[in-house]
Amino acid sequence: MEVYSEKQQITAAIDAAKAKKLTLGLVPTMGALHEGHLQLVIKALEENDLVAVSIFVNPTQFDNPDDLDKYPRTLENDIALLKTVSATKIMVYAPTVDDVYEGNTVSETFDFDGLEHEMEGKFRDGHFDGVGTIVKRLFEIVKPHKAYFGEKDFQQLQIIKKLVEKHHMPLEIVGCKIHREANGLAMSSRNTRLKPEFSIAAPFIYETLKTAKIKFGTKSANEVKEWVEKQFKNHDLLELEYFIISEVETLKPLKRKSNNKAYRAFIAVYADDIRLIDNIALN
Repeated sequence: MEVYSEKQQITAAIDAAKAKKLTLGLVPTMGALHEGHLQLVIKALEENDLVAVSIFVNPTQFDNPDDLDKYPRTLENDIALLKTVSATKIMVYAPTVDDVYEGNTVSETFDFDGLEHEMEGKFRDGHFDGVGTIVKRLFEIVKPHKAYFGEKDFQQLQIIKKLVEKHHMPLEIVGCKIHREANGLAMSSRNTRLKPEFSIAAPFIYETLKTAKIKFGTKSANEVKEWVEKQFKNHDLLELEYFIISEVETLKPLKRKSNNKAYRAFIAVYADDIRLIDNIALN
């Protein structure tokens, strides 16, 4: 498995592969890989001849410097995990900050038609400008035919689709279903940082989402929201940051149900100082 730390190296390898008419998928990650990431890679390998996996903790998408400092960096372990999927059809791009940002570590400013102002955008200042900046840069460096993103970060997925559309980028964005622990908790690199009692408590998030989905069949969005807020108010360990039911296309909060629109419930919860997000399709 080839591991590249400089964009000139990986672009040369990609140009050679494309000269052979090989198709290329990209799985962008921030490392600390887990089974959820591997499922994205497996999906990408099913649909492409080669897959590039980027491993880069992007500083411009962290609004909290402490969160950036604590983010796990486990490159050797990540490479070992990827080798269990394929040692020959995966290339790794693990650049330095300078290699990606060329000494100017700031975000571009993007207009995602309002998608960036909902949910995570309200609670994480500048986050999606940082995401847009690094993803656009990776697309320009790797030039994949397809790129793969998990639905756990559903808002991010919709924003990246909008990025590709607005910048006329020649690739397909593939959304992949949420991969969960056996207890239902959405897989995340942050899960490894949970203290034991919070790890035990955290599956309550998905259990609540599943019940909210059932209630959405007969109750209004406001009634479901009030019920969810009450569940967390009564919980000893988990603190609700937000629960929102939104239209899938616009991510705007639902005001009145329509039979011809798709809706999704989104949640952010603090387990001690670890912030966990999840979502579920409602119809």
